[in-house]
Amino acid sequence: MLAWIIRSLLFLAAPIAALFVSRDALNFGVVEMLVAVILIVGLALAAAAWTLRRTPLADKPGK
Repeated sequence: MLAWIIRSLLFLAAPIAALFVSRDALNFGVVEMLVAVILIVGLALAAAAWTLRRTPLADKPGK
């Protein structure tokens, strides 16, 4: 399941990286991995924000 998520993010990273660097360039793999890491971090931040938004106020400690 996790492999599917990573594979789909890498599948999305290649065309985004191709907007900035030619696919024939030597550093295309580096740029593709950079874009993939940015997508993974964005997905993790979105998941964290989603769980914070869904947490009721009464369940938060100290309130």
